[in-house]
Amino acid sequence: MKKSLQIAGAYIGLLVGAGFASGQEVMQFFTSFGWGGLVGTGIAAILFAFLGMQILQIGSRLQTISHRAVIYQICGKYIGSGIDILVTFFLFGVASVMIAGSGSIFQQQFGIPPIIGAFILTILVILTLCLNVKKVISLISMITPLLLLLIFVITVYSIFTNDINLSQLDTISKSQPSAAPNWFIGGILYVSYNITAGLSMLAIIGGTIKDKKVASFGGLLGGLGLGLLLFLINLALFINVDIIQDMAMPTLFLATELSPVIGLLMTIALLGMIYNTAVGMLYSFTARFIKPETPRFRSSVVVISLLSFCASFVGFTELVGTVYPVTGYLGLVLILAILIAWISGNKKKNSQGDYKKNVM
Repeated sequence: MKKSLQIAGAYIGLLVGAGFASGQEVMQFFTSFGWGGLVGTGIAAILFAFLGMQILQIGSRLQTISHRAVIYQICGKYIGSGIDILVTFFLFGVASVMIAGSGSIFQQQFGIPPIIGAFILTILVILTLCLNVKKVISLISMITPLLLLLIFVITVYSIFTNDINLSQLDTISKSQPSAAPNWFIGGILYVSYNITAGLSMLAIIGGTIKDKKVASFGGLLGGLGLGLLLFLINLALFINVDIIQDMAMPTLFLATELSPVIGLLMTIALLGMIYNTAVGMLYSFTARFIKPETPRFRSSVVVISLLSFCASFVGFTELVGTVYPVTGYLGLVLILAILIAWISGNKKKNSQGDYKKNVM
C-alpha cells in the first residue's frame, strides 16, 4: 500500500505542471463550461485512472527503463517508431517550457530576472537527476500533499465566503475563453494533452516495480487523485470566477487574497510542480538514449539540461504556443492505442480461459 501511494504521488506530481496548478488550463478546459465543467473533471478522473493503471502495468511487466518498449507494445513497431520520436522530442520541449515558466514566476513573485530564476531551476534539476530513479520518484511525490492541502483550503474558504448568485457564476464562467467546444471534449483533450507528457516517466516508474498489482493500484490512486485535484481547483475557480476571470495565475491570486502566507506557500508549491515536471521530462528524455545510473547518463543530463535552459530563452508564452498544440492530437492517438491494447488483452485472456475449460 505504501509503495502504491508513493507511485500515486509521483504520478500526480509529474503531471501537475505550471498550467494545472496555476489554474489557467483548468479555467480554459473546465471552468469556462460552468456547471458542465464539474462533470468534465469526472471524465478526466476516469481517464487518468484507467490510463495510469495501463501504462504502469505494462511498464512493470516489461521492466522498462524508457518509454520505447511501452509505446511499441501498445502501438506496434511501425506506428510506435513514429510516436516514439514525437514523444521523445516533446519531452525536451515541455522541459524547456517548465524552465521558462519558472523564470516568469520568479520575476512575478520575487522580482528576480527571469534568466536567473530559470537557471536556478536548471541547476536543481541537474542535481536531482544525478540521483538514482527511486530517489527521483520520492522527490517528485513529496510536494503533492502540500499542493492538495492548499487547494483544499482555498476551495473550502471560497465556498463559505462567496455569496454571489450561482446562476450568475454560471453565466460569467461560460463567457470565458475555452480550449474545447464543450465540457465532454474538454475533459478528453485535457487528459490526452497531459498523458503525452506523463507517458515516458510513468513507463519508467512502472519498470521499477516488480509487482504489477502494486503498479496498477498506484496508477488508479494517482488518477483519482488528479481527478480530485482537478475538481477542487475547478470548483474554487468557478465560485470565484467573477474576480479571477482576467488573472494569468488564478489559484495563486486566490491564495494571496486568502493570506500572504498561503500565497507564498502556493508560490513554492507552483515552483515545486514545475520542478517536478522538468525533472520527469528531462529524466525520460535522457533515459530514452542512455542507460540511467551510469557516468555517461549523468554527464548527458548536464548537457541536455543546459540545452533546455538555452531553449527556454524563446519565452514561456511562445514555447507553450509552439509545443503544446500538437500534444492533444498525439495524446488522442495514444489513448486510442492503449484502449485497443486493453480490449485485445482482455479478449486474449477470455479465449485462453475458454480453451482451458474445453480441455478440462
